Amino acid sequence: MKENGITFCYHNHGYEFHPYEDGTLYDYIVKNTNPAYVSFEMDILWTQHGGADPVALLKKYGSRYKLMHLKDLKKGVKGDLTGGTPPENDVILGDGQVNIPEIIRLAKKAGVKHYYIEDESNKEYEQMPKSIAYLKSLKQ
Repeated sequence: MKENGITFCYHNHGYEFHPYEDGTLYDYIVKNTNPAYVSFEMDILWTQHGGADPVALLKKYGSRYKLMHLKDLKKGVKGDLTGGTPPENDVILGDGQVNIPEIIRLAKKAGVKHYYIEDESNKEYEQMPKSIAYLKSLKQ
């Protein structure tokens, strides 16, 4: 893939944060893939929902991330390792429990190039403009 100008990026869904060896399955994947061939796309909702801390992962593996799915998890929702949650738990960026400002700051520092707002709620047409406005309101 690299020889053809393609970067492979692994996208997490939450179940990777199950404990394994000296960390999690996610740690195992990162440690056992070559950075020259494998990069990562952090989905911050699934990271949070899976029990991991997106901020801590950015500090630990920052340069491995090239892409990011921006979405927020409703306050009070306790995550699990299933990689699934009802659509009503996907809220406007900044209204949930994910530390969006710190994640954006660290992602920029790490060199993340592409950010995608992913709203999997049933109210995406209502929520997307508010999420965009929230991102624009952040001090860069």
